[in-house]
Amino acid sequence: MNNLFRNIAIIAHIDHGKTTLLDALLRQANTFRENEQVPERVMDSYDQERERGITIFAKHTSIPYKDVMINIIDTPGHSDFSGEVERVLGMVSSVLLLVDAQDGPMPQTRFVLSKALQMGLCPIVVVNKIDRPHANPSEALNATLDLFIELGATDEQLEFQYCYASALLGYAIADLEDPRENMNPLFDLILSAVPPPKDNPEDPFLMQAMTIDYDQFVGRQATGRILGGKVVKGQKVMWVDRNGKQTLSTITRVEGYRGVKRIEFDEATAGDIASLSGIPDIMLGDTLCDPAHIVTLPPIRIDEPTMSINIMINSGPLAGRDGKNVTFNKIKERLMKEKRSNISLRIEESTSQKEAMTVFGRGELQLGVLLEAMRREGIEMTVSKPQVIIKEIDGQECEPIERVYVETPEAYAGPVIEELSKRKGEMQTLCTNENQITSMEFLIPTRGIMGYRNEFLTVTRGLGILTALFDSFQPWKGAIPKRATGVLISINSGKATAYAIGTLQKRGSLYVSPGDEIYEGMVVGANSRDNDLVVNITRPKQLTNVRASGTDDAVMVIPAKKPALEQAIVLIEDDELIEITPKYIRLRKRHLNEKDRKRGGS
Repeated sequence: MNNLFRNIAIIAHIDHGKTTLLDALLRQANTFRENEQVPERVMDSYDQERERGITIFAKHTSIPYKDVMINIIDTPGHSDFSGEVERVLGMVSSVLLLVDAQDGPMPQTRFVLSKALQMGLCPIVVVNKIDRPHANPSEALNATLDLFIELGATDEQLEFQYCYASALLGYAIADLEDPRENMNPLFDLILSAVPPPKDNPEDPFLMQAMTIDYDQFVGRQATGRILGGKVVKGQKVMWVDRNGKQTLSTITRVEGYRGVKRIEFDEATAGDIASLSGIPDIMLGDTLCDPAHIVTLPPIRIDEPTMSINIMINSGPLAGRDGKNVTFNKIKERLMKEKRSNISLRIEESTSQKEAMTVFGRGELQLGVLLEAMRREGIEMTVSKPQVIIKEIDGQECEPIERVYVETPEAYAGPVIEELSKRKGEMQTLCTNENQITSMEFLIPTRGIMGYRNEFLTVTRGLGILTALFDSFQPWKGAIPKRATGVLISINSGKATAYAIGTLQKRGSLYVSPGDEIYEGMVVGANSRDNDLVVNITRPKQLTNVRASGTDDAVMVIPAKKPALEQAIVLIEDDELIEITPKYIRLRKRHLNEKDRKRGGS
């Protein structure tokens, strides 16, 4: 047992304050200089994390407190990034479960907590945001206990330790009547409730790769908790892969975190979390051990992807105008780089299409993060409609099923139930509380929930909450109605005119603004009816030499509803594509037939 370390992960629903809590702990542990400029949510170092306000990648920090080094891992709260959560839980001895004092446990709380309970961890519950006007910490704590019971927690897990906190104001308290001064009560609770690692520095060296990073200078890096012994730069270790193949390797670099800074260690010892370089092809779950004491640790299981997209070159008429990387080789090179570091995505060359890469992921948010990163690096590409992954189980075709949790005002519950039933949703529970808020739970195919979120927000006037978590693979549920409305397709190339847009606005909602570059076959809007409509959105107003008796009415152009990347991914149909460049997201038809061309000019 190594009493010098405590290893813990922070888990919570999105926006319940994980990263803000870490900010408070880091500041009060004096990990920054007095004059150091420290941004808010310092652990969210990735630009998309700051913009979206969510944690995407699990991150590690170390905080010294009373001669003990507390290793803390910040985990994502969204189920699309479940691969990140599952991996890091294998490195820790306990978890801090954050629960909002006003909202109580939310659907994603169920997801991350169930993972921790399945691994036998005993969580510490932190009821956060108790400073809010409508906070009810006692009710939130009771609801959390109910969730533990519902998820089948053991007697030991049900006896969880807890405290109250306001991460934003920087204090934690053991009892609601205690003075609200600093985070020390939480630090002390971690030291007393989290067991020290049982790993012994005197044992032979042993470590399992729990996360994989890639550095352009030192190559692939394996991160994990050292389960025994010590490791230093230049040490010989035996690498045992998932097939049992043994390869003698040399450690070229030993790194870890002190505060938020990654530094090189002289040595790392049992119980600590370290990153080791020198094994270029190491994969998640592989074992590193002493050559004289060879051990093969059991593999790590990660939830499988549920959907896939094809990524191809941008073959549209406007290709190459604002991207610097437009060839298939550049797209493939970038995706292979992602494959080396992001194990939760499966990336391979397409078997059904030439010069295309297939990316398998957990949801549209995870795929959208990857595509957004690629376009910011100057890559142009075309993306197909996501397809769910079909598995054959006992000779039967099975598809992924989501467990969907819905909260909405009672007045809007009827339309939600009706629409989800059309999409093959099976209601599991329904209840309405004293505030007339209806909570529902459905099992529904992933195909059925794709593209529904925007419609849900419209139906519930923005007051509804919808969360979907992967449940299982079940037999194919049959045909599901496709998109209820058609699209407006441009018949001409040129620039969109205000005059044409003004005449087409009554047909539906438009995705383009006056002056936007348009080409033939481009999807320029959503039709209000269920058919596709070919239109001329570049038509100018015809001028004559006859003077009008009065002034023309000014054209009132409604602002364009340009779809965001994740919206576009689920908006398109099988015969449509998304064209993604550093500056633009365009939708287009794969082919425009001769019949549509003759109908053009509406």
